[in-house]
Amino acid sequence: MEFNQNKPIYLQIADGISERILSGELKEGDRILSVRELGGELGVNPNTAMRSYEKLTADGIIYNQRGIGYFVAEGAKKIALDRMRAEFLQDELPQILRKMELLEIKPSDYLK
Repeated sequence: MEFNQNKPIYLQIADGISERILSGELKEGDRILSVRELGGELGVNPNTAMRSYEKLTADGIIYNQRGIGYFVAEGAKKIALDRMRAEFLQDELPQILRKMELLEIKPSDYLK
């Protein structure tokens, strides 16, 4: 995974897991990698991976079964979809629209 310098790595990892849930690669009840496994796979400190899991747990997207591991929560797809839509509409879309305006790009230029 390549990381963007404009967003904290732990949030990028959380987004990546959310995207895997949205794509159907991960389903409700699926066990996900342990913190150490995720850190090793991505080449990040396990503390960074843990922060990602803490964020996803706080959002209700994953849950921890002590001694067993982390799992995709029931309703995770809807939670992830709602969260990522809200972030896109609040953070990314305004930047895209501003750039389109600056570059004089109209929706009719690309929507046929």
